[in-house]
Amino acid sequence: MSSGSNSSVAKKARTKAEADFATWLMIAKLGGFDDLPTNAQSFLVNYRARLETMSEAESTALAVREVYSAYYSEMGGVGAAPEPKARKPTTEGKVVRLQSGPKSRPRLSTARQSTWPILRRSLSAMLIFAGMVALIVAYRVLMQ
Repeated sequence: MSSGSNSSVAKKARTKAEADFATWLMIAKLGGFDDLPTNAQSFLVNYRARLETMSEAESTALAVREVYSAYYSEMGGVGAAPEPKARKPTTEGKVVRLQSGPKSRPRLSTARQSTWPILRRSLSAMLIFAGMVALIVAYRVLMQ
C-alpha cells in the first residue's frame, strides 16, 4: 500500500475516531453506557480510569489516539498509525469562533428596496388565493 493511501486511511480513521469517541462519551453521559458496543465501552472505561491520574484533555486525547489506532488497522492501514499533524484549536473555552461571516446579499437600489417587501407579501397572498380557487374548482369538478 502506498504512503498516499496510508495517509488517506489515517485521515479517515482520525476523523471517525474523533466523532465516534465524542458520540460515545455523550451517550454514556446521558445514561446509555450499556447500549454502546463492547469496544466503545472498553475505550470509555479506560478513559474514566485515566481521569483519576490526568486531566480531562489529556485523557480525551489519549482515548481518541487509541480509537484512531484501532480504526487505522481495521481500515487497512499498514504498520503503526502515523501521528496526526497538530490542529489549530477552533474553540476558546466554550465559545466557538466563526470561520467566516455570513454572505452578504447584493444591495438593491433605494427605489426597489421600498417596494420589495410589498411585492413579496402581495405575491404570497396572490399565490395562496390562486391555490384556494384551484382547490374549490377541483372539488366542484370532482363532486359532479
